[in-house]
Amino acid sequence: MVSLVGAGGKTSLMYRLAHELAGSGRTVLTTTSTRIYPPGMDQCGLCILAPTAEGILERAARALSEHRHITAAAGRNLESGKLSGLAPEEIDRLQASRIFDWIIVEADGAAGRPLKAPAAHEPVIPSGSGWVVGMVGLQAIGNPLTGQWVFRPEVFARITGLAPGAAITEEVIAASLAHTSGVLKGAPADCRCLAFLNRADTPARRAAGLRIADFLDRIDDAPIQRTIVGRVLDDPPVSDVFDRS
Repeated sequence: MVSLVGAGGKTSLMYRLAHELAGSGRTVLTTTSTRIYPPGMDQCGLCILAPTAEGILERAARALSEHRHITAAAGRNLESGKLSGLAPEEIDRLQASRIFDWIIVEADGAAGRPLKAPAAHEPVIPSGSGWVVGMVGLQAIGNPLTGQWVFRPEVFARITGLAPGAAITEEVIAASLAHTSGVLKGAPADCRCLAFLNRADTPARRAAGLRIADFLDRIDDAPIQRTIVGRVLDDPPVSDVFDRS
């Protein structure tokens, strides 16, 4: 199970991973413990809505011969149009069924911003997650710490020490990823934590991503074991990979 947290491309990464895994012959479930928009046909061909693992498994078992990739959620909010998330315990039950080779969970929300810091109730990471990926949108660098660029800017300011309105730097982003109250908060103790620095679509942003990776490597107690720099929508999506020294 892979849980995606943070901001700046979680949904795109979720479906990109699902397509690659399903294309290699694996069975894949994409789901959420928060809220996501319903997938388009280019993202997933089958979406199951049921609030319990049992309800999802009953339909998924019949469908997997035709659909190697399935999306599931608890239901649909009529006002927002978004799919409502499954309780993390239900996602753990889906994993325990072993009918899916991989489960990819969007376990955080960021309202479309490239950066975020979590509130007390966030993120919502199922305990069975073997990998937790903290995402950052590199387009935030150099822009001010405001609600336009950061979801929950007041929390971001508190955990990083950056003053509201001040320019967001590479060092501040590294600090936010490494902080115990940052986006990786609540990751299972035995999981592997990664950072994906997305939107490295210009030489300047790629260079910024490399600097963030270097800053993370210098933080002794940072939970991140691997930092990836790239752009989810590119081919290939990864430009640089750094394992903690």
